[in-house]
Amino acid sequence: MSHELYIKMMKHPVKFRMFLFFKLPAAFFSGVRILQISAATCIVRVPYKWFTQNPFRSTYFACLAMAAEFSTGALAMAYIYKRKQQISMLVTGMNATFKKKATGPTYFTCEDGNSFRDAVDHAIKTGEGVTLTATSTGRNGEGTIIAIFSFEWSFKVKA
Repeated sequence: MSHELYIKMMKHPVKFRMFLFFKLPAAFFSGVRILQISAATCIVRVPYKWFTQNPFRSTYFACLAMAAEFSTGALAMAYIYKRKQQISMLVTGMNATFKKKATGPTYFTCEDGNSFRDAVDHAIKTGEGVTLTATSTGRNGEGTIIAIFSFEWSFKVKA
């Protein structure tokens, strides 16, 4: 299946870094990395370093949002990768709740892979646009919730 090829590519360190450098340079330079990816789950880490911090000695919210979006987007891309039909995907909405100051590495987990699969399959089957809201929860190294992001994704088969 095509999603398995995509997951294998994202697990390859050199191919992954090349992907980030050419397609998501901000993520490349800020140090965003996929720690784990499967058909159902993606875990992404954003480091706490000079390049990602704000003047208040915490991780800049935009870097947190980038990592959270990437944890959902990687799963979305897995299910449109190398399909017979060209499928467009786009973030159409976002909501964030910040619980605690991010003063160290933050780990974002999205467990909505099966929902992405179903949404893409439905878009292909019906030819209609489909939206899906995916959640990514960011935790620090101790497991304390830092932030919760929800992203609304839209999928549509290209004509």
